Amino acid sequence: MEKEQVLTIVKEKYGKVARGEDSGCGCASKDSVAQAIGYSKEDLAIAGDANLGLGCGNPIAMSQIGPGMTVLDLGSGAGFDAFLAWKQVGPTGRVIGVDMTDDMLARAKQNAENLGATNVEFRKGYIEKLPVEDASVDYIISNCVINLSADKPAVFKEMFRVLKPGGRFAVSDIVLLKELPEQLKNDVAAYVGCISGANYLHDYVRLILEAGFHGLNVPEILYGAKFADAIAPNDGKTCCGSEIANMAWRSIASIKLHGQK
Repeated sequence: MEKEQVLTIVKEKYGKVARGEDSGCGCASKDSVAQAIGYSKEDLAIAGDANLGLGCGNPIAMSQIGPGMTVLDLGSGAGFDAFLAWKQVGPTGRVIGVDMTDDMLARAKQNAENLGATNVEFRKGYIEKLPVEDASVDYIISNCVINLSADKPAVFKEMFRVLKPGGRFAVSDIVLLKELPEQLKNDVAAYVGCISGANYLHDYVRLILEAGFHGLNVPEILYGAKFADAIAPNDGKTCCGSEIANMAWRSIASIKLHGQK
């Protein structure tokens, strides 16, 4: 698919989720999905209405976010991970969320107001061209968003640009372990479901290294079948892309990946 087509499809999908017209993955409750992919009950209490039952892992877990840091959340959605980071950076820190979907931004800003999160800011923009100053961020987080980009090298270059020297990132994302079935490669539902846009793990790592990062490590890999059980307890027969998702589980994994500028 062309880049513009990808952007349109993703905007439409996640705009509907933000407006409550699409449950994202309707086979389980939002809280049970979030807990299955690594969030605690305490996390859910902090995030409140920002939990939309999306994502493929908890990028905050195993991260080294601390008080006073400036944290950037790529594809921040309704603000779930941004608000968890907010609790860690404290009143002297700052969190910036970037999202391209107007409905998500509106929902995130309302959630920030409800939480009194005055040092959390949400900006409209694309992760391939971040509306963020050079060398201004201590830590970058992202949850199952980079795989949706049609220009991943640009994303990693932008991450490198905005991080301060020594800055770090922690992302959760979907990667391929083997080739997808042919019928899924250009399937729209598989793309917005974070499947057909994914790169092979070795290519994903290569692109990050080529952007200039070092010290890469993968502290967690959740293989497809286990990931499917986490977000689709009914064997995926009535949710999450149904048959499309079922064909992909053997080809994908959810990973956490950390690195440093």
